[in-house]
Amino acid sequence: MERRSTVQPDLEPPQKRARVLLVDDVPTNIRLLTRVLAPDHDVMAATNGEDALHLAARELPDLILLDVEMPELDGYAVCSRLKASPATAAIPVIFVTARTDEADEIEGLRLGAVDYITKPFREAIVLARVQTHLELKRYRDLLQDRSYIDGLTGVPNRRRFDEFLQRAWSTARGAGLPLSLLMIDVDHFKAFNDRLGHLAGDECLRQVAAALPSCIRRDSDLLARYGGEEFSCVLPGAADASALEVARCIQSRVLTLGIPHPESSAGRVVSVSVGLSTMAVGEELRIEDLIERADRALYRAKQEGRNRVCAG
Repeated sequence: MERRSTVQPDLEPPQKRARVLLVDDVPTNIRLLTRVLAPDHDVMAATNGEDALHLAARELPDLILLDVEMPELDGYAVCSRLKASPATAAIPVIFVTARTDEADEIEGLRLGAVDYITKPFREAIVLARVQTHLELKRYRDLLQDRSYIDGLTGVPNRRRFDEFLQRAWSTARGAGLPLSLLMIDVDHFKAFNDRLGHLAGDECLRQVAAALPSCIRRDSDLLARYGGEEFSCVLPGAADASALEVARCIQSRVLTLGIPHPESSAGRVVSVSVGLSTMAVGEELRIEDLIERADRALYRAKQEGRNRVCAG
């Protein structure tokens, strides 16, 4: 008889090494801190404030250890600019300084730093403080990630959609790229609920949400629950032809689920109607216009019999 292994698989994904940015104008201090932190963390370094700001914005480290006394742009000024930028505001900053005056510590905390380490530093203290604030950041990131997830379907929620679309629109306008949007509606969903009950309706939405990502081929795209029985898909950089291919895939994929729908005029199984809109390269279009176009296209798909894709 074949023996089965009693070893249980590791259900938790391996934790990524945290990335720490060291900022100090004295190379010796950077070397010392690197020796302490490098065994367990990915360490990067900058020797002046401007380089630190560029590196932080590009690499988005998990934690910054920042010297206070630096020429030209001191640590306080660097911290202020980090906290003023939406891209880097959430990165925790620990000041590393020879200053021990209480007023200096209060000023640093007022600017947004989470802690102070005084020079000359002790390795055990550095490791303990760094580990504490990295753990706190992981918890904050986890809570934020969960706040972006729809509780019923497990896909991103409306809040995530709104923020993602705003950034995608800004990027497309700035880089001269197209941007497409799909609005997806489960056909006759109220009738489905009325006939089969809300528990069956919830399960239907979960199955649809689980099926749609198979049509999203790029990491840069986003599928979200827009509200009720409606989903949305943001396709940065996708022109109308590419978006139409995704929309048709979504329509077909839902049909293959084969979920019986006894009250649908569009067929015997659950189907979706899809409205598509695209902001072409160079087109001056507001976000509201992009959404309205997709909504109008979705309305037309419903008017024409549902279970179809229409472009606006």
